[in-house]
Amino acid sequence: MTLHTDVSSRIQPLSASLVNKIAAGEVIERPANVVKELLENSVDALASRIEVDIEQGGSELIRLTDDGEGIHPDDLVLAVSSHATSKLRGAEDLFRVQTMGFRGEALASVAEVSRLRLRSRLAESLEGYELTVDAGERSEPRPCGCPVGTQIEVRQLFLNTPVRRKFLKTQATEFGHIGEQFTRVALAHPQLSMTLRHNGKTVYELPATFGLLERLEMFYGRQLAEQLIEIEAEHGGVRLWGYVAHPSQSKATRKSQYLFLNGRWIQDRSLQHALGEAYRGLLMVGRYPIAFLFLEVPAGDVDVNVHPTKSEVRFRDSQQLYRLVLSTLRNRFLGMDLDSVLDVNRGHAKPPAAVDPAYQQQVQQELVAWAKDELSGRVAEWRSDGGAIVESRELKDGELVSRPTDEPAAEVPPFVPFPSHSPAPSHDHSPTPSLAQSADGVVHVETPDAAERPASQAAELRAMQVHDCYLVVATGNGLTVVDQHALHERILYERLRNRVLAGDVEVQRLLVPVTVELSAREAALLEEHQELLGEIGLLVEPFGGTTVALKGLPSLMQRASPDELVRAVVDLLEERGANTSRRDVLDSLLHMMSCKAAIKAGQRLAAEEIHALLSQRHLVEDAHHCPHGRPTALTLSRDALDRQFGRLG
Repeated sequence: MTLHTDVSSRIQPLSASLVNKIAAGEVIERPANVVKELLENSVDALASRIEVDIEQGGSELIRLTDDGEGIHPDDLVLAVSSHATSKLRGAEDLFRVQTMGFRGEALASVAEVSRLRLRSRLAESLEGYELTVDAGERSEPRPCGCPVGTQIEVRQLFLNTPVRRKFLKTQATEFGHIGEQFTRVALAHPQLSMTLRHNGKTVYELPATFGLLERLEMFYGRQLAEQLIEIEAEHGGVRLWGYVAHPSQSKATRKSQYLFLNGRWIQDRSLQHALGEAYRGLLMVGRYPIAFLFLEVPAGDVDVNVHPTKSEVRFRDSQQLYRLVLSTLRNRFLGMDLDSVLDVNRGHAKPPAAVDPAYQQQVQQELVAWAKDELSGRVAEWRSDGGAIVESRELKDGELVSRPTDEPAAEVPPFVPFPSHSPAPSHDHSPTPSLAQSADGVVHVETPDAAERPASQAAELRAMQVHDCYLVVATGNGLTVVDQHALHERILYERLRNRVLAGDVEVQRLLVPVTVELSAREAALLEEHQELLGEIGLLVEPFGGTTVALKGLPSLMQRASPDELVRAVVDLLEERGANTSRRDVLDSLLHMMSCKAAIKAGQRLAAEEIHALLSQRHLVEDAHHCPHGRPTALTLSRDALDRQFGRLG
């Protein structure tokens, strides 16, 4: 019997090129991974200045320049060879790693799937040397002119792995991931001068600083920086320090929680859980704290060789770190006054010292005249000081068409903050209800033609507000308690949804755009969804760097704070994730926006406001529940009242 063996099934060593491609699949998932590896190499080279240039989200060009120690000419070839590094000498070094990189495979993997050019010069050398690698085919090093340090160019990433290149996201998304990697290194090493540019535009230009708080302010703005709480503790040779945000500042995701171990950004569920436990009872359900925590642990007590990305680590005593984080934060909070403070100076313009009542009434009349123009589809735009309307705009097919307004302001009743933007049903020709308020605060809504109203809306409704939260309405059938926020939220949601479906969202253009400082990831997220946001009337555009400008918002959102609205939109987009359908994202945005714009619990309403709110219940499809599913009203029938008081039988 003869045994036939197929040569192709025999075990054989893989080529160096194939090994590097396999390694690239583990380490280099997207352009942001390349930026991370290059930044870590610059930090290990003791650079004091790092410049990063990106083109087309990193798919066409990633260039990093530093002023570090440089690479010896004889080591250039080894720098792009697999498993060659200057950071390890023996097996024992692997268990006390003190550098950012140590595996010796990043540059080799990148060079295998791109066109790479490496230039480097030592401080004692008069000239530098250049090495090029074209999809794994490298040239011989040759002299070149360059400053002290290293410059690495990575062009056409994944040029020989088209499947990986095909699955790259949009430029904005990929650059958002790059910005996040840049942010992590910049926060971990504030002593570095760092610059990030995208398509020739400077996104970050960070001067060197010796304080973390200054760098946090550069990334997240003064508003958050002023709400940060400094913490510091040390136990058993482990030091914990950094900043956590006041409980009034929170996010819808954990993406604003930064944990650093010996200068390296890490992910650790145990430490994140400790952070959440420290804030237990201080945050609403579904909200997560903001934190920038730094751990300094002896290198021998942690294993960083867990995953090629080096973001996961194992601690020798993880329970000690858990207790340290939890106890440090809890003790810090117990010694503080955590009451939220109302920021009265939050507005963009100072209010006048005194307001003329006649002038104020005129402004209110002009505003109501605009709001009651239900079917025109116009977009009012007025001066920031409350002046008269200067022009109206009509939103048709996504385009705003200006039209001068020569008509004088109509004589209208005092300002009602719930103008109806939807026409009443065509079959309902009943007169407008009249309004009266008695001395006891009860609002009487008298409807002359009660025959055309449902039975629940009797000829005379009596309503009053209790606890500045609920409206108690006496009806012909009993008693109804209305949640003012839930009902108003449902009304706004249906109006906004109908406008979006009809492509006729009324947009209030701002003469002075509201600028909001975001992180690179958040700014990229808004840019990616710019078209979707435009459909619901949010006009958001890049303003330079990571700042965005809100130039318009739906007229129904006039009560919402523009700054808070933009940040809430970012949180929601992050929470929904990239795999959520466009329809779900749009519906979630409408839910959030209607909630932000609705009147709040604890807000006292005038008689006109109570009347306007209750009179619109019959105009919405589902007045029984808010968009989140909570009931808007609870009814107690007359029979139930009589039974409770023993009036039956």
